[in-house]
Amino acid sequence: MARRNDDDDPGPGSALRERWEELQFERIQGEYRRYGDVLRDSLTEWAGERGYRWNEKDGHALVRAMESWQPFPDTVPALRRAREAGLRLAIVSNTDRSIIEHTLRQLDVEFDQVVVAEDARSYKPALGPFELAQREIGVDPERVLHVAFGFKYDIGPAKRVGFRTAWVNRKREPRPGPDEPDFEWDSLWPLADLVG
Repeated sequence: MARRNDDDDPGPGSALRERWEELQFERIQGEYRRYGDVLRDSLTEWAGERGYRWNEKDGHALVRAMESWQPFPDTVPALRRAREAGLRLAIVSNTDRSIIEHTLRQLDVEFDQVVVAEDARSYKPALGPFELAQREIGVDPERVLHVAFGFKYDIGPAKRVGFRTAWVNRKREPRPGPDEPDFEWDSLWPLADLVG
């Protein structure tokens, strides 16, 4: 991708990322579409808003790149510690089976259940992924702690299905909504400490 006018300052990267995330969020609110299509279409609109030259291959490259994204440094050791402490682990992800399979290889931790938007035919913050996870986990909702980085995607809907919630607020930002998580952490390390 290249800008039509390379002299233009694109602005802060965080603002660019936030706008792209807004475009994705708009697309996952309606009827279910493949995640690759959501990524491609949101990136196409984002590039168009900024006057970037766009090639369809860029969308495919983004999906392929996601397959190699690494977890946060604390994620794998904290999940292993939680597993060793006796916690059952499940994933509820706004991706599809092809991407989550690569993610699972990066995590190299055993999960009891893995639910993706493709399975539920809907994306968080819709209740579908949470309701499907609840059925697959097979325990009373109040015994489930849903741990999430994405506040607006996860905390409110997880609470509505009866899960307790923990928001991993890595940047220590103000809450972006009215929902009240049961826990707020700046890393995943406190997860295993809940067993005891």
